[in-house]
Parts: sequence; C-alpha cells; structure tokens
Amino acid sequence: MKVVKHMIGPMAGAALALMIGVSLPAAAAQQSAPSLDDIVQNYQQDSAEARQRDMSRLENLLDDRGQLEQAVAEAEARQQQAQARRDSLDSTRQRQEAAIAEINERRNAEGDDLQPMFDHLRREIDDTRDSLHNSWLMLGSDITLPALEEDSIASTDDLEQYAQSMSQLIARSARGEHLQLPVAGQNGNITERDVVRLGGMSAFSEGDLLRAPVEDRPLAVAAHTPSGVSSELEALARGEGDTMALDPTDGEVLEALAQQPSLIERIQQGGVIGYITLALGAVGLLIALAQFFWLALVSARTRRQTQRFEDLRDDNPLGRVLKRFGQQQRYHEPEVLEARMDEMLLAEQPGLERGQAAVKVIAAIAPLMGLLGTVTGMIGTFQAITVFGSGDPKMMAGGISQALVTTVLGLVVAIPLLFANTALNSRSRSLMNLLERQASAHLADRLDEQQSGLETDTRLHGSAS
Repeated sequence: MKVVKHMIGPMAGAALALMIGVSLPAAAAQQSAPSLDDIVQNYQQDSAEARQRDMSRLENLLDDRGQLEQAVAEAEARQQQAQARRDSLDSTRQRQEAAIAEINERRNAEGDDLQPMFDHLRREIDDTRDSLHNSWLMLGSDITLPALEEDSIASTDDLEQYAQSMSQLIARSARGEHLQLPVAGQNGNITERDVVRLGGMSAFSEGDLLRAPVEDRPLAVAAHTPSGVSSELEALARGEGDTMALDPTDGEVLEALAQQPSLIERIQQGGVIGYITLALGAVGLLIALAQFFWLALVSARTRRQTQRFEDLRDDNPLGRVLKRFGQQQRYHEPEVLEARMDEMLLAEQPGLERGQAAVKVIAAIAPLMGLLGTVTGMIGTFQAITVFGSGDPKMMAGGISQALVTTVLGLVVAIPLLFANTALNSRSRSLMNLLERQASAHLADRLDEQQSGLETDTRLHGSAS
C-alpha cells in the first residue's frame, strides 16, 4: 500500500502539470473551455478510479499467490507420498529378486537333469506351432498348441494339451474331409467353394489343386493344374476315383509346373534362328515324305512288272529299262550289251535317289543352325552381364533360353531327317538291286539266245557247204 501511495503522488503532479499546460493554450484559443476547478475535479475522480483498479489487481495477485503456494504444498506432499511408495516398491522388488534367485538356485540344484528336457520340449512345441501355421492339417480346425515362455516350465496341463493336440493332428492326417471355405480363383474373386482336404498332403476344389495355406489369407487356386490330374480330382471328389497326384513339397512342384513354358513358348524363345531351323525341318520332312511315297508307288509298280514281262510298261523303271533293252540290235558283243544295260540302269538311278541329297544337307545344317543360335544367345547373355551385372538372373534368361532352345530345335530337326534319309537310301538301294537282278537276268537270257542263234547259223552254213 505504501508503494502505491508513493507512486500516486508523482503521477498526480505530472498529470496536473500536463493538464495545465494543455488547458492554457486551449483557454486562450477558446473562451468556452472548462474551468480549472473542473479539471482538478476530473483528475481527482480519474485518480480515484485508477487507484481502485490497482487495488483490485493487487488483491487478485495476492489471492493467486496463496493458491499457488497451496498447490506447491500439495505437490510436495504427493511427491513425498510417491517417494515413500517407491521406496516400499524397491524394497518389495529386492525381496522378490532375492526370492527368485533363491528359487532358481534351488531349481538348478535340484533339476539340472530336467532343464534340458524342458528346453527341448519348448523348442519342439515352438517348431511344431510354426510349421502348422501353413499346414493343411489346420484347415478348418481350431486345434491350438500351448505357448511356453522362455524361462517357464511346462506344467502338466500344458503337456496334456500338447499330447491331445498332437493326437488330433495325427488323426486328421490319416483322413480326408469336405469343407466349405472361401477360395480365391485365378481371376482374384473369392467365393465359397467345396474344398476336399486330403490329410496333411494336399487339398483341391472343383478339380483345381489349391496352393498351400497362408496365415490370415484365404485359400487360392493353383496357377496350373495338369488336365490329367484335374480329371482325377473330379472323379475323386465324386467318390468314383481311387488315385490322384499329390504334391509333397507344399506347392513347390505346382509352382514349377505353372512356370514351365509351353511348346509354343519354347519355340518363341528360340527367336529367328529357331524359326529358320523349324522351317528347314519342315521342308526336309516334306521332301522326305514325298520321296518316300513316290518310292513306295514305284516299288509297287516294279513288283507288278516282274510278274508280267510280256507287257512292258513305262510307269516303272524296270519296264522302261527292259523296253529300251529290247529295242537294241539282236546281235551285239556281250560287252556292248552289258554296257548298254549299265547305261540304262544308271539313267534310272537319279529318279530313285531324288531328294535324298536335300534331306541329307538339311539334316547336316540343322545342328549348325542350333550351334549358331547357341553362340548368339551366349553373346547376348554376356552383353547383358556387362551392362546390368549378374545380380538379376532374369536379365540373362532370354539369351540362355535362346542358346539352349536353338540347340534342341536343331537336334529335333536333324535326328528325324537322318532317319528319313537312311530309310530313303535303303528303299532306293532296294529298288536298284531289284532292277539290277532283273536286268542281269534278261541280259543273260539275251546272251543265251544270241549264242544259240549263232550256233544254229553255223550249223546251217556248214550243212550248206
């Protein structure tokens, strides 16, 4: 209060001097300004109101200080209580740690032989639980295994629960059952479908094998189910079949089948060289088939001709050779007749061996084309390794596929064409041997007739002389 009064005195004097200084010019400028008494009175009134406001503020500050002091006292009291409780808890914790240490020491002293067994049991239970997360045995089942903590000891209830759960799983592994479960199709739509579970090995739905279950996800149809396996599954679901294919690798075989390219995809992996090799193979095969059927027709006509030498025909090489041989002069030297016969046979040989050279050349070129594809594919692979490194095997798959597929295509083309060329050569040689035997027989008959005619002419000349 004394501070306030000391502050009001100087402030009042300064305000009075200011108001007097302001009012004097105003009085000189305007005769109707308020008088000095009015100014003093107004100042006193304003000072009183300001003093009242200051006093009110001071009282409020004093009240707030009291509340703050009270709050600080209460906080200090609570702090003391918390400290006391903390000391009590620390003391309790120390007693409990001492008790735990004593118990552990006694357990270690009394159960050294049992601890490894309990550790092994806990690991086995954990491993079994982890393996069953994605097992077919848990499909549509609520079997649970006990969860053991790191330092805990399995109780009798835990052991009984584990034994009961394992017995149930063993029973489920020996039988199949029908279940109604949501299944995601290949288009991604999830629908309720009839699922047949076969023990812990596999499961299928409507002829489609299912992928191995994943925790917290619905079942999904495998990317690829072979057609023969699909028909077996449908028959088994109807109760009509007794065999089926199983995937004991939990879907790895199915994934490999799904990623295995088809025949068309294999051919496409061969690239341009693969297409050229197949085109050459197709041409060679057409030539071989055409020549094979032609030789079969010629062989049939030739064999018919061997049964009818009185009617020589031009639709077979034997008939043409014998007809031309019959048109030769009757009396010739044996060497001349043999030369004529050989000439006629050699004239028929190109027709019988037509196309074999082309088939042989294509059979020799096909492996070389495969080798060319192998070289170009490996060059592309090395270029990919140079640019991208060897960290991503997919970058090298294209070149390696071309390198391997073209080699396979070359061998696939060459091997059948080699067999075809061998068959054509054997067939043509068989026909040539037949022609040579028949021609030799006719040549021998011709020579016998010629010799008989010469002896007759000699006897006639001798009797005439």
